[in-house]
Amino acid sequence: MRKISFCYLAWLFFLGNSSASATGAYKYQFPSSSLSPQNWETVIGVVRGHTVQEGETFLDIARNYGLGFNEMEILYPTIDPWIPRVGTRLLIPTQWVLPPTEKQGIVINVPEMRLYLFYPKTQMVRTYPIGIGDVDFETPLGTYHVVSRQVNPSCTVPKSLREKYGVSFMPPGPENPLGSRWLGLSRKGYGIHGTDFPWSVGRLVTHGCIRLYPEHMEHLFNQVEVKTPVEIIYEPVKVGFKAGDIYLEVHPDPYKKIKNLREHARKLIQQMGIVALISTSDLEAVLDHTNGVPVKIGSLKHKDPNLTLKTTPIKTVTGQKKN
Repeated sequence: MRKISFCYLAWLFFLGNSSASATGAYKYQFPSSSLSPQNWETVIGVVRGHTVQEGETFLDIARNYGLGFNEMEILYPTIDPWIPRVGTRLLIPTQWVLPPTEKQGIVINVPEMRLYLFYPKTQMVRTYPIGIGDVDFETPLGTYHVVSRQVNPSCTVPKSLREKYGVSFMPPGPENPLGSRWLGLSRKGYGIHGTDFPWSVGRLVTHGCIRLYPEHMEHLFNQVEVKTPVEIIYEPVKVGFKAGDIYLEVHPDPYKKIKNLREHARKLIQQMGIVALISTSDLEAVLDHTNGVPVKIGSLKHKDPNLTLKTTPIKTVTGQKKN
């Protein structure tokens, strides 16, 4: 591990133990040419610390802090997620760089397995961990909108799963894989829903739909109306801004859509016009560890006034379907 990552993580281990609910709202401010870069705020949340208790697994810890299993697994690949040693001090990655968005409604970023719900009128945002489609049933990328809202939905079981469940239709109830809430999308057959198996959040488990913890789905359901725009994007590399500093957050590439993650990150930074503002060694250190933790790689505080920065969202890897 390079020096930048070691120092950053070591400092974070001194943070407190307080739990972070994913239903909390955070203030944000996307880059704008009318605002000083010092006021750009696209890094939300606070990284926390946790001491492993008797009987806890990564599944328990992740859910308690509003995280998906993947967010703990990629940060601690050498720790047994089922029997982490009692007393171990863990960093809890409850801080995120906001994904690029044009609609500021619901934004789902597939590689990080996370959903963002924006409130553009108040400049607030909430975020929830999700389960996504397996590699053989990828969650479809593109721009859609919510077309239906259902409480206690029934479920028509896909043919590929009928042998597993032993039925072709499942009525509402505790064993329904859709959980108690369903938000149908304009992409027929796909939606955002709860689950009867909470430990699947933060995994590639669905046939393309987006799955949330039951408690998060109920909260999201109450916040979302029909016609809400839904952008499903694919961006494992996110650049954010906070208090005049530049942050980078890098995730694995679950569907193998990026040929070279390092080149992808460098191209993104070049397109944003911030190459001269970052530390190359810090950038490389972050790219060595695709662990989903935002890390400072540069600063806007001493920007050349003649330097032009891109303030509109950078195009991400998305599908072409818009409806």
